[in-house]
Amino acid sequence: MKNNVRVIREYMGISQTKLAKMAKISRPGLSTIENGHKQASLDTAWKIANALNVTVDDAFFNQNVRLVIQGTEHSDKITASS
Repeated sequence: MKNNVRVIREYMGISQTKLAKMAKISRPGLSTIENGHKQASLDTAWKIANALNVTVDDAFFNQNVRLVIQGTEHSDKITASS
């Protein structure tokens, strides 16, 4: 399943290793989720979104997040609406 985790993580300048530690999940597990090879459980999705300070919807479902990230505004929390 395609998601926004990698895009958000890279935008924030966080490595996979650091995000995995922040979310308290394994780095290989994070990699498989980012690559869409495995779906995150609800618990894992919440941990990742919380570590990135975004909603689960923005991290995993909202396709407009990519447009916001590519925009000019920077904020502490990435949201789909500017």
